[in-house]
Amino acid sequence: MKQPVMGKWYTSSRSNQGNQCVEVFHAANAVGVRDSKNPGGPELFFTVEQWNSFIRLAGQ
Repeated sequence: MKQPVMGKWYTSSRSNQGNQCVEVFHAANAVGVRDSKNPGGPELFFTVEQWNSFIRLAGQ
């Protein structure tokens, strides 16, 4: 999947200030995930459909 070029990484409003959480990036055609402790490190990108399936199944 081609990585999106515009957007903003964010963390959950429930995360603490310890930088020990996951950051998420939403674009029109993709969702990215990365480690907040290592913002220059690896990033995982998923289609919106894949992300929605993950969120749905994680909530079960």
